[in-house]
Amino acid sequence: MKNILTLNEIIEVRKKLKAENKKVVFTNGVFDLMHAGHVDYLTKAKLLGDVLIVAVNSDSSVRKIKGNLRPITGQDERTFVLASLKPVDYVIIFDEDTPQNVIEKLIPDVLVKGADWSKDEIVGKEIVEAAGGKVETIEFVHKQSTSNIIDTILKKFKNNG
Repeated sequence: MKNILTLNEIIEVRKKLKAENKKVVFTNGVFDLMHAGHVDYLTKAKLLGDVLIVAVNSDSSVRKIKGNLRPITGQDERTFVLASLKPVDYVIIFDEDTPQNVIEKLIPDVLVKGADWSKDEIVGKEIVEAAGGKVETIEFVHKQSTSNIIDTILKKFKNNG
């Protein structure tokens, strides 16, 4: 897909967007089992600017932060699904535990995380604000998570298997 890029490619895109005065919104996450909460969140994030860039934890990064049983869905499938969603303009994969390096290189105009994060805990906050950008949080409307989906599947199959 043309909108799944490497870090170097997205840096070049960012330069072009800056020259065009486009407001770039950035968010990141695992996005393991896509659900309505993810789509709602990404739709609201896109409304904060002109272009939405989503950074996705690589499989090895997910294992480091969530354990060896995750991700359920591999990075190629996760990025393909994200890149296919209407609000998402670009997707990149990052290997580190946090997107700090990506944020330092892109310096988005708006940095977004879910409201389960305190603004003070959001990685890259200082970088974005120092450049005159904003940090926003988005409330979750759909109380859904990949962990909840996994728990539901396990309970249903345990009781009916």
